[in-house]
Amino acid sequence: MMLEPPMNKLLQQVPSRYMLVNVVAQRARQVATEAEDAGISLDDKPVTIAIREVAEGKVDLHEEEA
Repeated sequence: MMLEPPMNKLLQQVPSRYMLVNVVAQRARQVATEAEDAGISLDDKPVTIAIREVAEGKVDLHEEEA
């Protein structure tokens, strides 16, 4: 089973695995809350969406740490 996106691509965006877990978890909670508030059904799980956003560089790490 291959992790998609690869861990090395994720770690190019986030300096450590520990921080990666925290950033993805926080962003996934935001995605889930936003979808629930808007009444939108998600095609993918919030964690999957958050991981993709991190890999694409769409997540501001300084904002997620706050």
